[in-house]
Amino acid sequence: MDMNASSSGVENAPDFPELPSYADGRGVRSGVDLRVLRYFLAVADEGNITWAAELLQISQPTLSRQLKGLEDALGVTLFHRGPHQISLTPEGRLLRERAQELVQLAGKMEREVRELHGSLSGTIAISCAETHSMDWLARCIAAFRQRYPEVEFEMRTCTADVTGDRLEQGLTDLGLVTEPLDVSKYDYLRTHIDDRWGILMRPDDPLSTLNEIRPEDLAGRALILPFREEVRGELVSWMGGSLRAVSTAGLCDLSINVMAMVRGGVGLAMSFGLGVPDDLCFKPLSPVLESGGAVIWKRGRTLTPAAAAFVEFLRTEGRRIAR
Repeated sequence: MDMNASSSGVENAPDFPELPSYADGRGVRSGVDLRVLRYFLAVADEGNITWAAELLQISQPTLSRQLKGLEDALGVTLFHRGPHQISLTPEGRLLRERAQELVQLAGKMEREVRELHGSLSGTIAISCAETHSMDWLARCIAAFRQRYPEVEFEMRTCTADVTGDRLEQGLTDLGLVTEPLDVSKYDYLRTHIDDRWGILMRPDDPLSTLNEIRPEDLAGRALILPFREEVRGELVSWMGGSLRAVSTAGLCDLSINVMAMVRGGVGLAMSFGLGVPDDLCFKPLSPVLESGGAVIWKRGRTLTPAAAAFVEFLRTEGRRIAR
């Protein structure tokens, strides 16, 4: 729909606090508040002004005016406007990424302030690697919630690099990661659970008849390696310090995508072998190569009451639950 078309709606959207105003370099001061950023994100997600207005329960002209005001404040065009649909400009895509971070951070801040009063409640955000330590963490969460049933957990699957970024930005409270671990930036608790590396392959691969995979078995083969550079370094060391005997078919981080690539014949994958389906085969490496797990949080940052209580619970009860 055209951005200026009219529609009726209910003017009952909540007000949110303004972000600080800033100078735009021309002596003009402008301000962008969280409400308008939420409006912008709704339109960006829906791709249609009418649908977004209905979702937000405001009138279409009001939404159009808010978006035009946002563009005027920033001095850029955020949308390509078509007759039936809108799309983001490069500036709009950048704002969408930043706005998502700001809105998430504002919501987290509001929850943290509320958690300072009354019984222990709120949400603990954890960014999690794909690791066998997740089974242990899930049991810890279940036991913790028996004690504090009003605490909820928000779980995201992330690589260690993304987890680090989210911890730096304050978008996540804790991270579940695997070694190698940068101990200079984080406080941490080890899970005392190791993930053993191996090769994921199709059952008809000649290597599927072996009990274990040695470096020389991979000569001439195409490999799918983990996305994280530090981890690739450890795997290269296991192979003798060089990838010259093999070819790198690709880099991948999530196991479901790794499995699809192996299944499709892209190559063999070096992985932990988590949740291997019947149509694939996993063989461990020899010599044994393992990565330990840890729960981490930003050093020097004060945890929310709920997150601090959960860390203390892991510290005192985690080893018992791991057994």
